Amino acid sequence: MSEKKATLTIDGIEGAVELPVYSGSIGPDVVDVGGLTSKGLFTYDPGFVSTAACESEITYIDGGKGVLLHRGYPIDQLAAHSDYLETCYLLLYGELPDAEQKERFVSIVHNHTMVHEQIRTFFNGFRRDAHPMAIMCGVVGALSAFYHDSLDIADEHHRQVAAFRLIAKMPTLAAMSFKFSIGQPFMYPDNNLNYAENFLHMMFGTPCEASNVSPVLAKAMDRIFLLHADHEQNASTSTVRLAGSSGANPFACIAAGIAALWGPSHGGANEAVLNMLEEIGDVSRIDEYVARAKDKDDPFRLMGFGHRVYKNFDPRAKVMKESADEVLAELGLEDDPLLAIAKRLEEIALEDEYFIEKKLYPNVDFYSGIILKAIGIPTSMFTVIFAVGRTVGWIAHWNEMISGSYRIGRPRQLYTGHEQRDFVPLEQRG
Repeated sequence: MSEKKATLTIDGIEGAVELPVYSGSIGPDVVDVGGLTSKGLFTYDPGFVSTAACESEITYIDGGKGVLLHRGYPIDQLAAHSDYLETCYLLLYGELPDAEQKERFVSIVHNHTMVHEQIRTFFNGFRRDAHPMAIMCGVVGALSAFYHDSLDIADEHHRQVAAFRLIAKMPTLAAMSFKFSIGQPFMYPDNNLNYAENFLHMMFGTPCEASNVSPVLAKAMDRIFLLHADHEQNASTSTVRLAGSSGANPFACIAAGIAALWGPSHGGANEAVLNMLEEIGDVSRIDEYVARAKDKDDPFRLMGFGHRVYKNFDPRAKVMKESADEVLAELGLEDDPLLAIAKRLEEIALEDEYFIEKKLYPNVDFYSGIILKAIGIPTSMFTVIFAVGRTVGWIAHWNEMISGSYRIGRPRQLYTGHEQRDFVPLEQRG
């Protein structure tokens, strides 16, 4: 990084503070405000939207241009030509694998797909109607109680084993949380299947008959995992880093990420899309709801259009749309009432001047919600599937931080409470 300088004027004193300015390989320059504390000053940045809390080589986003790069590779190229586990390798190690490296990596992940048998009994402590994300928070955090041999975060081998275990076991635990909620027996993983096929086998298979996983559905599921693998310093990834900065074990850190992802403003977007479609209810009511969405005085919002980060278009949406079309054709669901509403909304968003002007294009959550609904996955599982895909991103960022120099996270605050005051005994308070 090349170093520049910025000067800060305080109380009319020009150049009162001099601050270093750093340039990354691409993206905006950043001002290092660490020196402000010696002057008795902090910065104030609610939500940390203007603050770089770390240095990273993993993912780059340019929201204005609709760019998402993993280790320099555009997301649309990865989605078109790669697969989820190859992208996992890329995120973890920084380069795409050769054929031998990929085969070895896939084999290692397959060898870790089973979970400790006692974890089966762990599920019995939850109510039958527990939300799958509640189960995932608890069970993933509890993995540290079962796998003591990969908890030394200073040991590179331990970190690597923990990464393999989390990537491999998350689909197993996710499927178990679904099976538990519907009262069906857990399905063991089948390592003859690829990552996405195995997940669908554990989700929908039963001991009564052999699983028959559609290649089209498996490809779509693999793309959903891939397109959600990482998204830079979002709320859940920042949570994982913050938890990890205290020296917490990787399983606890990923559980913290799951908890942050559970929030409806983060991981619940594709679930919100389906809830919106159900609220609209019928194609005949679309015009009414579109008019409400355009009314600035109406609180109703169309979910799945536009993106907080991408001010132009979501680069993940195009390939997700291709998969949505393939899945609907495979399942013959073009006439499904909710999906018919979704298709009509998509047409309006791509043609209506209001949506075009405001760049409210369908985003990845819109299309992934359609796909998951078509496959038969309940909305309560949508965020769980997001967590499965995002696990590798969380682990990659956690490992990057632990492998380098880092400090425990300690954000500051703008205090607006009482100044110091003396305690008044109870009998003297009026």
